[in-house]
Amino acid sequence: MKESFGKKVAVYTILTIVLLLTLFPLIYTFACSFKSNSEIMAHPEIVFTKTPTFDNYVQCWTATDFNVPLLLRNSIIYTLAQVFISIMISCMAGYVFAKGHFKGKKVIFALFLSLMFIKTGGITIYATFNVLNFFHLPQSLYSLLIIALFGVPITNIYLVRGNIESLPGAIDEAAKVDGASFPVIFFRVIFPLLKPIIATIAILAFQASWNDYLMPTIFTLTRPTQRTLIVGLMALKNSAGAATSWNLMFAGSVIALLPVLVAYGFANKYFVSGIAAGAVKG
Repeated sequence: MKESFGKKVAVYTILTIVLLLTLFPLIYTFACSFKSNSEIMAHPEIVFTKTPTFDNYVQCWTATDFNVPLLLRNSIIYTLAQVFISIMISCMAGYVFAKGHFKGKKVIFALFLSLMFIKTGGITIYATFNVLNFFHLPQSLYSLLIIALFGVPITNIYLVRGNIESLPGAIDEAAKVDGASFPVIFFRVIFPLLKPIIATIAILAFQASWNDYLMPTIFTLTRPTQRTLIVGLMALKNSAGAATSWNLMFAGSVIALLPVLVAYGFANKYFVSGIAAGAVKG
């Protein structure tokens, strides 16, 4: 009994330390958002200030280069569109690979699956520009959404495929007996049963799209009115002239972080169950 109690104490101690290390960057960012820039520069080792100020948030909201309503609107449109595209492609592709019957299905899925282990980084940027030029599309935030239509979110497809394969086969068989076609079975029978995995995909896609910096920056260089919140956040860095405005950067980071926390708060009950269900088979 004593040994078991000692193990529990050790486990909870380690978990508490890991939790604090994980949350420290968030706590530090939130605390520094209430400091003056001079205090951050002079004493960066001090986490909490004795004289908090809300002036950083006021300056962020009224900054010319950080038009929060405009940037927030762009981020919401871009992120929700990316989430919708990711959900539809992942669910439809996962359903085809789980229940479809065609030659080379396993080979094609294996080729797609290999993409999980390949990190292209910025290598595809030049190729993306060539594709846009070929179709005579301008470099804009909305062109990125068109490109997303041809993406292969293989991790999400893998999770959906495993989730569908874990469902009882009698469900779609009964629909087939009633004369339902392959697409009808997906939209009316299978898709409504994928709520946990859809919530998981939505959170992952929301987080990735909301925090995406490189591609939106490149595609909005000549269109500042289409910048997202994360892209516009970097404009705060030099808003005070030569000195880096870390106080505004921290306040802007908190503003940009809040929608992600809210989205996770609404869908977190489905997140773990979706991951677990999607990993049952594969």
